[in-house]
Amino acid sequence: MAVGNRNEGTPLDLDLINRIQVNRSALERRAASLPKRRAVKKDWQVAWMLQAIRCIDLTTLAGDDTPQRVVRLAQKAIRPVRSDLLSALDLDVDTVHCASVCVYHSMVASVAQALDGSPVGTCAVSTGFPAGHIPHPQKLEQIEASVSAGATEIDIVVSRQNVLRGDWQALYDEVKDFRAACGDAHLKTILATGELASLKQVAQASQVCMAAGADFIKTSTGKESVNATLPVGIVMARAVRDYYDRTGQKVGFKPAGGISKAKVAVAWLAMMKEELGDEWMQPELFRIGASSLLGDIERQLEFHLSGHYSAANRHPMA
Repeated sequence: MAVGNRNEGTPLDLDLINRIQVNRSALERRAASLPKRRAVKKDWQVAWMLQAIRCIDLTTLAGDDTPQRVVRLAQKAIRPVRSDLLSALDLDVDTVHCASVCVYHSMVASVAQALDGSPVGTCAVSTGFPAGHIPHPQKLEQIEASVSAGATEIDIVVSRQNVLRGDWQALYDEVKDFRAACGDAHLKTILATGELASLKQVAQASQVCMAAGADFIKTSTGKESVNATLPVGIVMARAVRDYYDRTGQKVGFKPAGGISKAKVAVAWLAMMKEELGDEWMQPELFRIGASSLLGDIERQLEFHLSGHYSAANRHPMA
């Protein structure tokens, strides 16, 4: 999956970072109203669910992953919806595929080989994921090793202590090093927003990571007690918009963690449409980190066609 133009970054403007303010109550009201105002039905709902599939980074980060399992997951990412359902929707199987498959480094080579020649990207989590508590040189080595093994996208975790104590220069320098280590691979920075102290810190960290050259900013590892939420998503989307208005550079956004239902994915797409416009609803600039979401979308598509909900085992992931 090709992503958009690279974000070249900017010098760190500490005055700008320190001026950032967030109105939490207004954001929460907006987030609560969005799913109700943006409900889509019938054929429109099908179109939005199919678009959500195209934006999925199909993810497995389990301790019992095996090469055989991730290869099957890669095959699912290439053909994420049963061919009989796509035929009934009058769609060609080649028009619907996931954006990437996201795995630990040890599985990158297997995934890259399975995806070779397909439009689906190979994504690796890195830099001591999920906690990030390893030495900085080892983080750079992890990135370089995953790129060498075939990763086209790298999801890194930032050192949360830099955000929590407001050491923006340290965060900027760290992410800038990660960007350099990625080479041609695209860099997604995970803020682990559930472990940050405030929405203001989320906004500030988003700006710092984009200034350092992040191609995407991402909400969560999926391992925190609180993962992707719409208020956080709105903060980060508005940071992306502000960065684009100031620099002309487009940065993508990726919510991850807890997005397992089709209606929730549609709400995230609606948020992107309202905050950033149609261009940011495309996989070049929007991703959803998920695993079980794909099964629920496929199940909803079958319900649309048949009027009956099928068993989950009719839509296996791998």
